[in-house]
Amino acid sequence: QVQLVESGGGLVQAGGSLRLSCAASGSVNVMGWYRRQAPGKQRELVARISSGGSTNYADSVKGRFTISRDNAKNTVYLQMNSLKPEDTAVYYCNALILVGAKNYWGQGTQVTVSS
Repeated sequence: QVQLVESGGGLVQAGGSLRLSCAASGSVNVMGWYRRQAPGKQRELVARISSGGSTNYADSVKGRFTISRDNAKNTVYLQMNSLKPEDTAVYYCNALILVGAKNYWGQGTQVTVSS
C-alpha cells in the first residue's frame, strides 16, 4: 500500500502562482495530478509524469503548469503559474504502479483562484 501526502494549495488571485507537492511512501511508476472542478463533476487529468520524465498535460494548462518529480524522494510537484478562476478545483495526487495496475489517490487539496 502506497500513501500519498499532498501539500500546497490555497487561495490566490488570478494571475498568481501556487506549487503543489505530493510525496509517496514508496516507489511508483507514474505520478500525476487530477482535479475536480465541481461536486459531481468527473475528475480530469491535469498533468502526469513517468519515472523517466515523460510528461502529459491537459490542453487547458499547457504553457502555464509544469509537472516535475524527484525520484529519490518519490515526490511529484505541480508548479501552477498564470492561474485563472477556472483552475479552481480540488486537486488530487495520483500514483500508479504498472505491475499489477495499482492506482493510489491522495486526499485532495483545494485550490481557489479569485478574479
